[in-house]
Amino acid sequence: MASQEVPKTCKVILADTIAKKLLAEVRETLVEVQSPGALKPTLAAFLANDDPAAVQYAEWSKKTCEENGFSFDLRRVDKEDLEEAIVSANQDDAVQGIIVYYPIWPGNHQQDKYIQETVSLAKDVEGLCHTHLFNMYHNVRFLDPPANKKKSILPCTPLAIVKALEHLQIYNPILAYGNRLFGKTITVINRSEVNGRPLAALLANDGATVYSVDVTGVQVFTRGSGIRALRHQVHDKEGWELKDVLPLSDVVIGGVPVESFKVPIELVRDGAVCVNFSSYRNFDGPAVKEKASIYVPSIGKVTIAVLLRNLVRLIANRKTDASS
Repeated sequence: MASQEVPKTCKVILADTIAKKLLAEVRETLVEVQSPGALKPTLAAFLANDDPAAVQYAEWSKKTCEENGFSFDLRRVDKEDLEEAIVSANQDDAVQGIIVYYPIWPGNHQQDKYIQETVSLAKDVEGLCHTHLFNMYHNVRFLDPPANKKKSILPCTPLAIVKALEHLQIYNPILAYGNRLFGKTITVINRSEVNGRPLAALLANDGATVYSVDVTGVQVFTRGSGIRALRHQVHDKEGWELKDVLPLSDVVIGGVPVESFKVPIELVRDGAVCVNFSSYRNFDGPAVKEKASIYVPSIGKVTIAVLLRNLVRLIANRKTDASS
């Protein structure tokens, strides 16, 4: 009798698979929140750099928008004219959402931050202006408590990773909403203000113990013993390095934006879930498949699906304003 073939231990999940489900929800919700006979919602996208990754993201965004009932208006502008162009879009009733491709001034976070604050709260599809970021870090999920009819917007890439982890059933639906990562240990390799830090905060606010790793060292984000705190706290792990946290982690998320960086697979736990959100491959493909139970090589298409999900939320919020 022929011996049975041993099943593969690692399942590779592509972003397309996760994005399709999200986009179906987006289309359904758009029908619910749009006024009868309304024009397609318009996303104004501002490109003020020559970053190839930003150009590719814009192309994917345009295609996904047009396939799912949205208009995509790419506006290439000189960075010195960007502020004025955004102010004009803020005041344009034909524009429902605004996205800006960063970095605009590499190495000058303050100037990029100023541009983030220029985008109107009502059109900030990326969730990067102060009110949305404050709510995210403080685990406040609505813009209008106690009515709680207008949902706060979360940054696209961190939220895309959350949605990927929900799809992979890392979130435990038996637990109460907001506690569904209780008992999970997650390492995020990236602590940028746009992606890595917000992601660590979101995951910790949902109950996980999160080790946030960058070149300056390791921080732990947690809601405390038994997730008793309402929002996450951050503590430095003096002397700790990536090698100390990888063996502890159920999930390893790589977002290092350089080609040379690779996660040391030999330190990853057997059966861990590995997710890459860098535009480079932070994981060696063949090696990670020998160790991980699930591997997600990229999440770009999920990020675009989340972008449209956020846009629909902005439309719903404006409808709430109009009816109140």
